[in-house]
Amino acid sequence: MIDLSAPFDRHRDRVRPEWIDGNGHMNVGYYLVVFDYATDEFLAWVGLDARHRREHGVTTFCLEAHVTYHREVRSADPLRFTTLLLGHDAKRIHYFHAMYHATAGYLAATNELMSLHVNESTRRSTPMAREILERLAQVQKAHDALARPPQMGRTIGLASPPTTR
Repeated sequence: MIDLSAPFDRHRDRVRPEWIDGNGHMNVGYYLVVFDYATDEFLAWVGLDARHRREHGVTTFCLEAHVTYHREVRSADPLRFTTLLLGHDAKRIHYFHAMYHATAGYLAATNELMSLHVNESTRRSTPMAREILERLAQVQKAHDALARPPQMGRTIGLASPPTTR
């Protein structure tokens, strides 16, 4: 039986003391670190685990990442992550993580990513194995039934550009 969790909801972590900045909350750089741990777990779930990567000489590179910050988290706070597969093709995976305070339940941050499947020898993009693409198609079907997060596809900028004098 194939697990088609929608959204994927398995990664858990805790804010580590060394991640805290002078403001007493998790430093922005560590959001990317902990979201990367969530990425590792999600990619393993779809079949791109360490064994597959080693046996096929492949890996993934991040092409683009967007983070939104909603509420602060502090030292020792428990974290829960969900991941939604937004889209994929033969070489790319587009996905979205949401980080929640695991006990209070509030949304702390989000991370939207585009990853590229890469041949480790050539360092060039390469199509994923058939079994990975089949797994992604199954996950995609389950995840397409879910609402898209409002943070998805956001751009950064001011509502109206400042005038120069």
